[in-house]
Amino acid sequence: MKYITVLCLLVFFSCKKEIKKENIKVVETSRVDYLPYYNDESFTPHWLTPGSDQEKAFHKIPDFNLLNQLGEVVTQKTFNDKIYITDFFFTTCPGICPKMTGNMAKVQEAFINDSDVLLLSHSVMPTTDSVPVLKTYAKNNNVIDNKWHLVTGDKNDIYSLGRDHYFVENDLGEVKSIDDFLHTENFLLIDKNKHIRGIYNGLNRASIAQLIIDVKALKEEI
Repeated sequence: MKYITVLCLLVFFSCKKEIKKENIKVVETSRVDYLPYYNDESFTPHWLTPGSDQEKAFHKIPDFNLLNQLGEVVTQKTFNDKIYITDFFFTTCPGICPKMTGNMAKVQEAFINDSDVLLLSHSVMPTTDSVPVLKTYAKNNNVIDNKWHLVTGDKNDIYSLGRDHYFVENDLGEVKSIDDFLHTENFLLIDKNKHIRGIYNGLNRASIAQLIIDVKALKEEI
């Protein structure tokens, strides 16, 4: 009787172990090779192969000319061969911005020693968020200069970037003008070729954790 009991236990644990192995295999084979690409406000994923003709012709963030908290000019050259995470905020925001800034600080910490990853936060109130104001905000929020750029500039340029190129406002079909305030909790992941590779809720802890995972995955792309 004891022999039968021991045999049954061995069979049970052996089967359980085999099931675990099989589950691991399923997870490994179901992983995508690359993060998707995005090119409009619907954020429909496009599964392209990096380096392909399709990828090279796909939507890219255009050049821009803005000033950061140090009064330095920030353009796409600042992000040459860099991955960056971007958002839109304003320094006097009493609502979502403080939490967004706190979560962006967590992303900064996750890649603090990684020179391939930068952060870019655009002020949506550039007339009040001057360079000195941004510098104070940066100091109060542990922003690392040249790692995390807080930028100001021409309002039309910033709003056009946000709505027409980053697609941060997902109000499908709703036409907005420069007089309509740009306010969004979205973080975007941009690859080294200026393509949008992910959109994340900047207020959600799980979404931020996924962003960090996706940055690491992006670094592994050829």
